Amino acid sequence: MKTIAVLTSGGDAPGMNAAIRAVVRAGLDKGLKVMGIQRGYSGLLSGEIFPMDRHSVADIIQRGGTMLRTARCEEFKTEAGRKKGANILKTFGIDGLVVIGGDGSFHGAQLLSKLGIATVGLPGTIDNDLPYTDYTIGFDTAVNTVLDAINKLRDTSTSHERVSIVEVMGRNCGDIALYAGLAGGAESIIVPEKGYNQDELCRTILEGKLRGKMHNLVILAEGIGGADQLAEKVEEITGIEARATKLGHIQRGGSPTCADRVLASRMGFKAVELLSEGKSSRVVGVIDGKIEDMDIDEALAIPRNFDEKLYDIAKILSY
Repeated sequence: MKTIAVLTSGGDAPGMNAAIRAVVRAGLDKGLKVMGIQRGYSGLLSGEIFPMDRHSVADIIQRGGTMLRTARCEEFKTEAGRKKGANILKTFGIDGLVVIGGDGSFHGAQLLSKLGIATVGLPGTIDNDLPYTDYTIGFDTAVNTVLDAINKLRDTSTSHERVSIVEVMGRNCGDIALYAGLAGGAESIIVPEKGYNQDELCRTILEGKLRGKMHNLVILAEGIGGADQLAEKVEEITGIEARATKLGHIQRGGSPTCADRVLASRMGFKAVELLSEGKSSRVVGVIDGKIEDMDIDEALAIPRNFDEKLYDIAKILSY
């Protein structure tokens, strides 16, 4: 292993820059040449590859987004596209590749490894939807962004005695809604894993009003979606004014939290260790606070389990 490269792919996530920084500086410390690939697999296919040094990653650990940029690439999903990518990496003398992204990015890394490129994946996604790891890079920051928003919404919701329905990101994973809802004291948390009953939700809101609640905060995961329609139904049934707020891509931006910076740094360092040891087709995760690695095929085959216990806790404490 003489030369490694790093790219970010799929949706951006706070902490990706911290991971890039760790890969570059850990690689240089081991005497490796480190290359950056811009715009993910799309940039790989167009040869957007450049050498990186310590200065390349100065002053980025605190920045959100990804300094390498990111893009989705339909061509790379084809066998011809992947072969082209592998040949380009070999042309640049790149022996190993660190891929920072979600499950789609990992599938790309998995297939590249079968073409003779040593690959290691780092979980960079706010959704926290990769089941082999307890947390993904960017999740903690996204949850704190949501928490800050709902704290502000609670103030205005209380002033007007409204129901505030907040739609958050996460694709088909309800973790952002669950964690932010629990931490923000939401009265109701609606996630794809559990679904919801409209009449039961409205009854909960009315019962809360009878107990003297000045507002109701409902966190809705985008996997179910329809915040505007739900607000209309709630107002129609309960007679209480209801407003919908979609936080959208604000959840992907912003300076990463301490937790995300540390997690990304530890994972990036581990990725370089794995490549320098000649290992390939691995993914890095955190399990019970320890940085672990796993075969990428095994990781992608693990079914995702929703945290039923945490959901029950949130439900009990919301009453």
